[in-house]
Amino acid sequence: MVALWGAITFVTAGESLELRSYKTLWTNLRQPASDLIVELQQERLVSARLLRGGGPSARTAAYNQRARTDKARERFRELSDRSKNTGDAIRAQVANSITRLSQLEDIRADIDAGLSDRLQAIESYNAISDTLFGLHKNVALIDDIPIYEQSRVVINLGYAKELLSREQAVAAGRTTEEERKLFTQLVGNRRFIIDQALDELDPALRDVQVGLITTPAYQRLRIMEEQIIAGRTPSDWQAVAGAQATSFQEAETRAGAVLTGRAEPVADAVLTRALVFAGTGLVLVILSIVISLRMATVLARELAALRQTALEVAAVRLPQVVRKLRQGEEVEMPDLEVASTTTEIQDVGKAFNTVQHTAIEAAVGQAQLRAGVGHVFRNLARRSQTLLHRQRIQLDGMQRTATDPDALDDLFRLDHLTTRMRRHAEGLIILSGAAPGRGWRKPVPLHDVVRGAAAEVEDYTRVNVTPMPTHFLAGPVVGDVIHLIAELIENATVYSPPHTTVTVRGELAAHGFAVEVEDRGLGLSEEELAELNERLADPPEFDLADSDRLGLFVVARLAARHDIRVTLRGSPYGGTTAIVLIPRDHVVAPEEPEPEPVRRIRVVTSE
Repeated sequence: MVALWGAITFVTAGESLELRSYKTLWTNLRQPASDLIVELQQERLVSARLLRGGGPSARTAAYNQRARTDKARERFRELSDRSKNTGDAIRAQVANSITRLSQLEDIRADIDAGLSDRLQAIESYNAISDTLFGLHKNVALIDDIPIYEQSRVVINLGYAKELLSREQAVAAGRTTEEERKLFTQLVGNRRFIIDQALDELDPALRDVQVGLITTPAYQRLRIMEEQIIAGRTPSDWQAVAGAQATSFQEAETRAGAVLTGRAEPVADAVLTRALVFAGTGLVLVILSIVISLRMATVLARELAALRQTALEVAAVRLPQVVRKLRQGEEVEMPDLEVASTTTEIQDVGKAFNTVQHTAIEAAVGQAQLRAGVGHVFRNLARRSQTLLHRQRIQLDGMQRTATDPDALDDLFRLDHLTTRMRRHAEGLIILSGAAPGRGWRKPVPLHDVVRGAAAEVEDYTRVNVTPMPTHFLAGPVVGDVIHLIAELIENATVYSPPHTTVTVRGELAAHGFAVEVEDRGLGLSEEELAELNERLADPPEFDLADSDRLGLFVVARLAARHDIRVTLRGSPYGGTTAIVLIPRDHVVAPEEPEPEPVRRIRVVTSE
């Protein structure tokens, strides 16, 4: 609406301003150009007389007329500069006129030096006048057709007066045959232009022209023209032609003033129409804005309520549903209630309800699938634990009765494999969300805990466990801590060259007991370390597709269960160092009762 209103206002107001500019163009271009043409016509006439052998008086008259022409030229340059940018055509025509006027000095110099004959000088002045009349025609272009048509006819009548002035210059004295031919053409053209213009002028302007051509003076002019064409030279030709030229010039000036006066009322009418259209359009625009604002306010309020409800679903309801599903609770989700009077917003609210129920159904399905996978993991792990426990009992009996050293070494290797298999089975139980079930009733020395963790790794021979303070670990967390440290040690042995060692050391810290597992592998980038530390600090849901880092996931689960903090950082040797900070609540001082010893594991060296 605003764009339409602006377009209508611009077009109608532009028409009015263009009509009003007609008077400005008349003042700045047509009038000074007409004055300049009159002075050029006089200079052309006195130059022709000078070239016919006039004496000092003719030369003085020529110099005086040149001064008047120069004055008119400077005035034209000054006024035309104010309106030359009205349009491209006018700007080009003004520039062309200024260029032509700059040739006056050359024309005068040729005349003074005797290098130019009468016809050549006359043609040079004619070229300048033709350029100025071209400017007249471009200035007369206006959107009002009646005014444009009358203005064009008036310009043609002005050109008829120009032809009469040329007749004066050609017939200023005895004429040659060539000059009479040119004179004959000028007379014919002028009479044709006047006859044609009388048919096209409206009554008010035609009466003025008819009054001129019906006077005895004009009829005498026509008789003299016939005499000149016949080769005679009327004595009072110049006086009669000059009087008629002056009459034609006055008639042209009055006609131009009449046309300018006609343009102003038309411009006022167009401006009034523009104001009416603009006012009506403005009222419609304001009315539409008021209605739009009222509707927008209602829609904005309802959309804000819908947005708030959607955010509540995304930030509160669905997370609560997911949390309850993780805890095995039943969930109920009430429908969204969006108070709205707009059908579209009600439809969006129903769509959000559908999305909510679909999301809950998907979450329930995922939870059931995750629970089913957890049950499968747990059942398989429990069965494996039972078989491995029976296998360890059988291996213990075989080790007690074995006497052959080679057979005893093989049995110890089988026992080591059984221990590793038990850790993997416990990993499945941890992934399922349950506790492994392995534990101690009494505290165990932390040094033995770390050594037990190292014994559960395949490349245990590469693990160097340094001496540690004689502190103990609470029995209920011993099994999980052994599993946690074993996963870190195995990770260090897998991602480091086989000829390097993995160093495990422990010491007391301000907030508990710290165990460091350091390898000499290739290490991790800063981005990888940051990502892994984030997962260790806040373990995500187990993803079956991410099976490459099950060990770290198990570590994160065990650490979160006992409030243990595990951090990865770069090693001075280029590898990675894992720091396990066991809280002080799980660390027992040495003066506590005698701990329960850990079952000794025989270290079998590889052959």
